[in-house]
Amino acid sequence: MVPLDESLSFNQPKFSPTPIWDSNGITIANRSVIGKNPMAIFVNTNNTTYIANRDDSTLVIWDEKSVNPTMIIPGNFTELRSLFVTSNDDIYVDDGGKNGRVQKWIAETNTFVTVMHVNSSCFGLFVNINDTLYCSMRDHHQIVKRSLNDSVVTSYRVAAGTGIAGSASNQFRGPSGIFVDLNLDLYVADYANNRVQLFQSGKSDGITVAGSTSLYSTITLSFPSGIILNADKYLFIVDQGKHRIVGSGLNGFRCLVGCFGQGSQSNQLNFPSSLSFDHSGNIFVTDYTNHRIQKFLLMKDSFALSSNQPKFCPTPIWDSNGITIANQSIVGEDPTAIFVNTNNTIYVANRENNTILIWHEESVNLTKIIAGNFTQLRSLFVTSNGDIYIDDGHENSRVQRWSVETNTFVTVMNVDSSCYGLFIDINDTLYCSMAGHDQVVKRSLHDSEMNSNRVAAGTGIRGFDSNQFAEPAGIFVDVNLDLYVADCLNNRVQLFQLGESNGITVVGGGSVNPTIKLDCPSGIILDAEKYLFIVDRGNHRIIGSGLNGFQCLVGCYGRGSQSNQMSYPSSLSFDRFGNMFVIDSFNHRIQKFEYLEELCTNTSSVVQTVYTSKLTTNSSTYFRSCSSSRSYYEAIQMNVHDSGLYTFLSRGNMDTYGFIYEDYFKPSSPRKNLLFNDDGGCEPYNFKFTIALESSITYILVVTTYSSNVTDAFAIFVFGPDNVELKNISSPSVIEIEYSDDVQSKYSLQLTANSQTYSRDCQKSNYYYQTIRMNVMETGYYALSSDSRMNTFGEIYEDDFDPMNPFENLLKQDYRACSFQDFKFIAYLHTGTTYILVVTTSSPNMTGNFSILASGPNNITLDPYKAQINGIIQQGYCPKIESHRNSSF
Repeated sequence: MVPLDESLSFNQPKFSPTPIWDSNGITIANRSVIGKNPMAIFVNTNNTTYIANRDDSTLVIWDEKSVNPTMIIPGNFTELRSLFVTSNDDIYVDDGGKNGRVQKWIAETNTFVTVMHVNSSCFGLFVNINDTLYCSMRDHHQIVKRSLNDSVVTSYRVAAGTGIAGSASNQFRGPSGIFVDLNLDLYVADYANNRVQLFQSGKSDGITVAGSTSLYSTITLSFPSGIILNADKYLFIVDQGKHRIVGSGLNGFRCLVGCFGQGSQSNQLNFPSSLSFDHSGNIFVTDYTNHRIQKFLLMKDSFALSSNQPKFCPTPIWDSNGITIANQSIVGEDPTAIFVNTNNTIYVANRENNTILIWHEESVNLTKIIAGNFTQLRSLFVTSNGDIYIDDGHENSRVQRWSVETNTFVTVMNVDSSCYGLFIDINDTLYCSMAGHDQVVKRSLHDSEMNSNRVAAGTGIRGFDSNQFAEPAGIFVDVNLDLYVADCLNNRVQLFQLGESNGITVVGGGSVNPTIKLDCPSGIILDAEKYLFIVDRGNHRIIGSGLNGFQCLVGCYGRGSQSNQMSYPSSLSFDRFGNMFVIDSFNHRIQKFEYLEELCTNTSSVVQTVYTSKLTTNSSTYFRSCSSSRSYYEAIQMNVHDSGLYTFLSRGNMDTYGFIYEDYFKPSSPRKNLLFNDDGGCEPYNFKFTIALESSITYILVVTTYSSNVTDAFAIFVFGPDNVELKNISSPSVIEIEYSDDVQSKYSLQLTANSQTYSRDCQKSNYYYQTIRMNVMETGYYALSSDSRMNTFGEIYEDDFDPMNPFENLLKQDYRACSFQDFKFIAYLHTGTTYILVVTTSSPNMTGNFSILASGPNNITLDPYKAQINGIIQQGYCPKIESHRNSSF
């Protein structure tokens, strides 16, 4: 915590990213000192505390570290609602309720003077850096102000509000506490509208920054009455109707103190009215109905949470291939529990020999082994001081704590079953997820009574209702004390907001907004931006949410034991770099999946599309280049909604090639319509390229491999200004029907000067050709290729071939345009149909020997065929043919 700007009279501390206050307040003054229903408090930068006693119309002052008041100032004011102290120790006091004024007590002369005339009580007073005094007139639904340098006391102006109650952006309904920052922006606690409004300097319309009508969902308020900004301009609000203090931070709004409901206990408030910070960051609150002043201490040693909640880039990617950091010989059979703390120390339980295994950061070998008297451990949790909390509920009905200071185990909670999830929140409350009893229970670690368990969620009766579970497993409690539960057999994750007994399904079965299907989720973590990361145990994967909803992150290739697979994972944890550690239970190992942060750089896009698929021996094949071997491929149609730059990344174990085509892709002519290609030179990403795409054009992405006959799974990540629709348009038949490339038929012929000629392209004549009838014995896919020293050209016709009309009945043609290579293509052929194969050459007047090789599900009979000439081709005559866009051959 960093001290405030010394030029201000009030404290605006700078906190760590996750400040925590002691939930139990210290009463520094009760009714005997400050009277009934105190409302106003101010702590200045010298830590002098000012409080108004409304019973006897006095101002009560404590110097720093004074237990008793050091000064009491009597005044001629009534029903004081607010006060403000300037850096010269002058005190501004509300006296508007009956006397229609604001008074100033002058420290130098010890006298009161009127400094402003008002029409009602000022429920908030503030003096800005320009010596302008603001009054929040709740009864008149308006904020007024006047310059203290103006000699005319009645010269106030409207700062905000129309004076008519309402909820429009320029209206209030009972404004209360106010705050003016160094930019002269005005913040108003709009009491009965349950919101906080920001009026930027010179603006009459406010922006809702917290509560109802906020542009961004923040937190629900109930009659906010006081407000302060800290050094980072985070809001701290007295949420009077909910008897608590809330604050904003990196993770949004959360409850800070008074989070245990209305009451008079030390951790409760009863209609608090205002708050103030001292220069150490401690919170002082006027606890109105409890007639006391509560001080909540900032806990210095709780700034850092013990678990890692990384902040990821908008489109995070993890290496799909995990690294095994420990196998069965180390972690035993069926491990279930892992925890990685903020020092990157790894804790894993070996259930076979009842030990806790510890690795310090970057240690390959175990750093420490702790032997314990526990059985069938399901979960563990490590606090920031290194203490380890261990499930031991299966046989011994307890949760144990191993103390790092004493190196001993003690029982800290009595339970009725195994705890499939353990968690300790920021208030040192221990949670246990009892799968066997369909309930989550909790107890404060500050409570001396061991049997003081309370129900956190669940009725204890198995069911699918919003207040029930079916074997709850992993749990997570955020800084707002909201509880997330992996409800295993209900295939969902439930969120129980603080104080609520009914959960909200945030993902899985019964979700209001269907997201992704789960199968027995067993673990859950939130990152710094409250995105969910879930162990989807039955689907053998880890999924996560983000800007584009949920998606599979790792383990996306089905159940197995390969490096990119898992088998019934149970829990996960992040290290501080964002790497993911997963308990791969049925593979008896710990897998580490590295966060590829470098993929975030130079990617200006914020929208990510993910496409996963697999090349198999049933995939479509083609000849990518002038290679003599075929390659498996997948053609993916891309529909672009928003023109712009898009980045394509491939991931997988194969060395992939990526090709972008415009309008259509023709496997027989792989260079036609080609816009861009990348050979995957930037390991380990296979291909990676950026290309400008237009929304009005259809594109085809072809994914194939560098080497022939390679198969495996792959993933495509697309980053750009909007989502891209990706659809597999490869021939379904090719995918469904297995194809053998064993040569089953061979036919040899030659082209000579005596062979027939025709105009193959309707431009040049004297192409020698041979016609061959193909008799198909079994319907299916067949590969046809030529073997010759000529550059051959192949065409397939259905029923008949007319050399005078070479485009009639044409089904398929292929010309390789490669030196020493011939035509090669795949065609789907049916029994009972006559097919004519025409073999010619790339250029006129070429002769030579050739062989035709055919392979497929059965033999093809190849016989000579005499073409029927039905007419005489005339100069300039040739039927016009449309470009073929069918890529099914």
